[in-house]
Amino acid sequence: STCACVEYYGKALESLIKQVKIMSIHGKMKHKRNKIFTEFRKLPGGILVCTDVMARGIDIPEVHWVLQYDPPSSASAFVHRCGRTARIGNVGSALVFLLPMEESYINFLSINQKCPMQEMKPQTNVLDLLPKLKSMALADRAVFEKGMKAFVSYVQAYAKHECNLIFRIKDLDFASLAKGFALLKMPKMPELRGKCFPDFTPVTVNTDSISFKDKNREKQRQKQLEQQR
Repeated sequence: STCACVEYYGKALESLIKQVKIMSIHGKMKHKRNKIFTEFRKLPGGILVCTDVMARGIDIPEVHWVLQYDPPSSASAFVHRCGRTARIGNVGSALVFLLPMEESYINFLSINQKCPMQEMKPQTNVLDLLPKLKSMALADRAVFEKGMKAFVSYVQAYAKHECNLIFRIKDLDFASLAKGFALLKMPKMPELRGKCFPDFTPVTVNTDSISFKDKNREKQRQKQLEQQR
């Protein structure tokens, strides 16, 4: 749903899935977008992590799956997203992830877009990759900061969903969401002000001590910290 989520999960997948080419694309990339898009089209296989900037007006041959991690903010965008697969007589599949409290969105899409859907049973033997993602955040401040930004942007996007009768920010389980983003601590943001999260355990490490793997960025950060002191 957001550029920050694409940045974070694109980086995460690059580290977690070694044998597959992972590429990321979003609206803030401007000049790099065409280059990435052209390169991806030439690949024999791969994963493209993207925002709705790729939801319409583009054609990539033989896309087998469109995975909609976040339900789109508009019903028409759902159909456009699905339309990136099964092009010109080919077969393809599209999947959208929904929380139990969001399931009435299925009826909404069926009526609004004439788009019937079938439930797909959860996969078994799923690997728990969150500890690895947490370790990545502890080892590199860039990953830690990307995760925090992604979480904040996700919550803000959720709050602006056009179907706010179905997607209610007040019903979101922020603790589970933070765990799903593999956060080391809860960020400070207006939506969380005054709330307690007994189901979320922050790391015992002082996150200010996490350094950037990029030596130049870390040098700049240390300089800023010194100025603040």
